[in-house]
Amino acid sequence: MTRNKKRIFKKKGNVVKDLTKNIFKILNADSEKFYNYKQIAAKLKISDTDGKTQIIRKLAELTATKKIKEVDRGKFQINVDRKYSIGTLDVTSNGNGYFITDDYEDDIFIPNINLGKGLHNDTVKAYVYKKRSGKKMEADVVEIIERAKTEFVGVLQKNKNFGFVVPDNNKMYADIFISENKMNGAEDGDKVQAKIIDWPENSKNPFGKITTVLGKPGDHNTEMHSILLEYDLPYEFEPEVEKEAENLPLEITEKEISARRDMRKDLTFTIDPKDAKDFDDALSFTKLENGNYEIGIHIADVSHYLQPKTILDDEAFKRATSVYLVDRVVPMLPEMLSNGVCSLRPNEEKLTFSAVFEINEKAQIINEWFGRTVTYSDQRFAYEEAQSIIENVKLSDAIQPYTMPKDISIIDKEYTVTPAIVEATLKLDELAKILRKKRMKSGAISFDRVEVKFNLDEQANPVGVFFKESQDANKLIEEFMLLANRKVAEFVGFAKGKATNKTFIYRVHDEPDVEKLASLENMVRKFGYKINTDTKQATSDSLNQLLSDVHGKAESNMIETLTIRTMSKAVYTTQNIGHYGLAFDYYSHFTSPIRRYPDVMTHRLLQHYLDGGESPKADKYEEKCKHSSNREELASKAERSSIKYMQVKYMQDHKDEVFEGVITGVTEWGIYVEIKSNKCEGMVRIRDIKSDFYIFDEKQYAIVGQSTKHIYQLGDDVKVQVKKTDLERKHLDFNLIEE
Repeated sequence: MTRNKKRIFKKKGNVVKDLTKNIFKILNADSEKFYNYKQIAAKLKISDTDGKTQIIRKLAELTATKKIKEVDRGKFQINVDRKYSIGTLDVTSNGNGYFITDDYEDDIFIPNINLGKGLHNDTVKAYVYKKRSGKKMEADVVEIIERAKTEFVGVLQKNKNFGFVVPDNNKMYADIFISENKMNGAEDGDKVQAKIIDWPENSKNPFGKITTVLGKPGDHNTEMHSILLEYDLPYEFEPEVEKEAENLPLEITEKEISARRDMRKDLTFTIDPKDAKDFDDALSFTKLENGNYEIGIHIADVSHYLQPKTILDDEAFKRATSVYLVDRVVPMLPEMLSNGVCSLRPNEEKLTFSAVFEINEKAQIINEWFGRTVTYSDQRFAYEEAQSIIENVKLSDAIQPYTMPKDISIIDKEYTVTPAIVEATLKLDELAKILRKKRMKSGAISFDRVEVKFNLDEQANPVGVFFKESQDANKLIEEFMLLANRKVAEFVGFAKGKATNKTFIYRVHDEPDVEKLASLENMVRKFGYKINTDTKQATSDSLNQLLSDVHGKAESNMIETLTIRTMSKAVYTTQNIGHYGLAFDYYSHFTSPIRRYPDVMTHRLLQHYLDGGESPKADKYEEKCKHSSNREELASKAERSSIKYMQVKYMQDHKDEVFEGVITGVTEWGIYVEIKSNKCEGMVRIRDIKSDFYIFDEKQYAIVGQSTKHIYQLGDDVKVQVKKTDLERKHLDFNLIEE
């Protein structure tokens, strides 16, 4: 969590971004001074009427809540008498917290004794004051307005007549007391989920009951289920959801076909990961008489089967996303839909929602069409198979049948790919590369990160680690999915040279945080790299150059991670501000409705507008967007947690080995080291370095020996050995091998 959140002013579509915070920033600068709306607008560089109207409304709102006061007609001043604010509590792993509120520019420190039983991410009311010893603000939590979370996963430590659940989450600072009659059959040492039901005034521990007994710590399924429950993610469907899915009519009737564009005769194929079961996109390819190409991007028509106000739709919305753990997928839709009727499997007719483009040799869009279709997939490829064609056949050659090698084939034997599909694959690859080049030239950021993958045995134990990089075949699919997502958003959101203001589901990505960019610039300078942030284009160009320069080097993962952290989070909203990372003014998610609920909403709204419907009210869609963004973030955390768990489990069997690593983080209590060969990260604690007494030097991103003056600095190569593995906490401790 960033403790200082200074930002430059920006407009967010038609909504002024961070307006409350910026008004407080101006008024707090001099509590004796007063301002009218024109002076505030000038300081925020707002000159349009709409922006000024928003300032007037916000000033009236803040005056009504007594956060500011009107000292004279139209003149406003900070209300220095205000002591209480409402905001969010951010608890750190050391048990202290920070109070985050729009009323103050910076996050406000709360010592542990003043948390007032507030837990991480709770909405709280806090008393804010200045410390006597200086100008720094502190806060005391006086009221819990809304709990963010009441259920926690942990290990039961059972005594004779009671017990405590010790939470896995290091931000949950209080163990949960469990009385004998609230154990739910759990035994000492069991991994459980406990729900807080009370927190008596005179108790330092909340009282709870055990809702789920998961199993013994260290058991693979127990730990995977623990990760899902910790982030409020389900791991199975209720029987009534499965039953409704099974009762769906599956037959594609002639009546349904007649209401759609029939594209079953168009050459169509899918390219997906080799272990994929849910194929939600396919490409069709047709050469036109005028020399151009008709390329169809066909997406599973989930919204045909997933009807509003049904048990299935309610469950899909609640989940909002599929979750991809190391060893399993927890789907958004029951398998009957996700892997069956909706999946664009080869040699099967399917109902699809399509974006069809006429494209010339320069990858320029000549014509576009959007609508419901029926398609037939002629071929299923894994990425490796499509890559084999791209690497071994030239488009300029006379196109011959291609023999897919046995070691790459997903059917474990050689087979022949028809010349038509070979040609289509090569031409699509060629056009995708032109599209990508245009996108990068427009200022898109290229994050081609290496993914950590595990080889698992039959019991899902990690027996090996390998790295996966995005290749041409991956980028081919990526570019055409991006094209469909962009063009769908433009079709709805932009017409006759201006925004339509129609309600729609946008995927937006704000510009990078200025202070985070400055921090990144200082850090990468120590490695000999530079960033130019003079203009938006210069920033994106230099970030791309940085990512290109570090690729394949020891410090690459660290610098790529830090660069990603400078970026804003992409979210779903009805308020379009464009997508900075992709350099698109309009962008939506249309291409993955099997695994993302926002895509289902996009399909429904697109069809609504194709049918000539009026724009619905945005409010209910905005709430659904917020829910979807939140669920996406929880799923992402669960995915990272499962990777960390598997890394710790893998390292349990390698305790005697010495590994080469790179320092990826430096703190006052130790250094973080990432092993080069497997990307596993762990900590070397300062107290475990015996050669000297080391002190943290924040300016140098280093720890410095007081006697020897030896420095261990961010990015340094070191050797480490596993000291301790903690599967429950998903934590690795290393010993530093000093030379």
